[in-house]
Amino acid sequence: MKPVKVGLLGLGTVGTGVVRIVEGHQEDLASQVGSPIVIEKVLVQNKSKARNISISPEKLTEDAWEIIRHPEIDVIVEVMGGVSHTKEYILEALERGKHVVTANKDLMALHGPEILAKAQENRCDVLYEASVAGGIPIIRTLVEGFASDRITKVMGIVNGTTNYILTKMSQEGATYLDVLKEAQDLGYAESDPTSDVEGLDAARKMTILATIGFRANVALEDISVQGISSVSKEDILYAKRLGYEVKLLGIAERQDDLISISVQPTMVKQSHPIASVNGVFNAVYVYGEAVGETMFYGAGAGELPTATSIVSDLVAVVKNLKLGVNGMLGSLAYKEKKLKTDEQISSKYFLLLHVADRAGVLARITQVFADFEVSLESVLQQPNPSIPEAEIIVITHDANKAAIQKVLANFQSLDVVHKVKSVYRVEG
Repeated sequence: MKPVKVGLLGLGTVGTGVVRIVEGHQEDLASQVGSPIVIEKVLVQNKSKARNISISPEKLTEDAWEIIRHPEIDVIVEVMGGVSHTKEYILEALERGKHVVTANKDLMALHGPEILAKAQENRCDVLYEASVAGGIPIIRTLVEGFASDRITKVMGIVNGTTNYILTKMSQEGATYLDVLKEAQDLGYAESDPTSDVEGLDAARKMTILATIGFRANVALEDISVQGISSVSKEDILYAKRLGYEVKLLGIAERQDDLISISVQPTMVKQSHPIASVNGVFNAVYVYGEAVGETMFYGAGAGELPTATSIVSDLVAVVKNLKLGVNGMLGSLAYKEKKLKTDEQISSKYFLLLHVADRAGVLARITQVFADFEVSLESVLQQPNPSIPEAEIIVITHDANKAAIQKVLANFQSLDVVHKVKSVYRVEG
């Protein structure tokens, strides 16, 4: 049996996991695909560096082009990260008829349509399960499991760092900055955590999920993004008191072929399954017209969970290779993209206001909501001993985003409203 030869770009945490699984599961892999899978060459930054995995020195190279242009390599597995150079390598590999498995969410979010078009042009596979939610097989599920259904909503916790931070704030009453430092010390957060905490990482993943789920080419700039850096422990305390947990959610919705995608801190009813997803775990909730509600939960990162998704993609590529059907998946994004306006985006909202502590204030505030046809589900007014003002907590019924923005703008000129402390979407 002629082995299928693989070129591995990157030998960091995930790359090491790929080598461990491929070399440790040879019998299982060969039984599935009908031939051995061999890692022929591995790109590293420094060949002489000590490693925690045994790998033959002659397989190592510091030159990516040696792998891309290698005549016997059938599949490129990319786990090196980055965008510009990586895109160049992958496009060249596809031009040479090599199939690609990647874990690169940034690359696929920014350049996915171009890469997939090049793959189809050259009858090659490009699979990228590990780019979203680590070990959860969510991309394959959306592509294959929902092939006969129409997805109306994808909602998920797709960033483990922010979920860890919000979980600790909820369970221990800690401040955002204290938990962020702890997450950095534990290696869950980068020294520059901007991509995670400001929602950019989650937005890239939602770009990929929305494109697949709604069969339209969603771009990163189509997503409304808000991070968690402004979430206070008081916000989380009030949420818990009202029966909610605060989670950073990616939410993609479709109604009558109009779509909206956002990433934002969201108050989730404690009875909703996604509210109980804690720590660094991820979860994706998918609504289909036929199947109804489904949820997928698991490790969103890590050496072996992510490597498992990569090797699963590798097996799929090799099976297609044996059958001679590579590059025949067809276009995943064949529909015209139609984005909802702010008037068409609707949800419940939570607002926390600091207001003058005197008679008549509540009536003036509720009148503003009435002026813009926003109905209220509940209103709670209470003194706060730590501030010289009263606090008003409002949860609305479903309201459109444009109306809420008009309410907030009106509050700016209302003398009795001293501060709009918090505004969150409400789910569940």
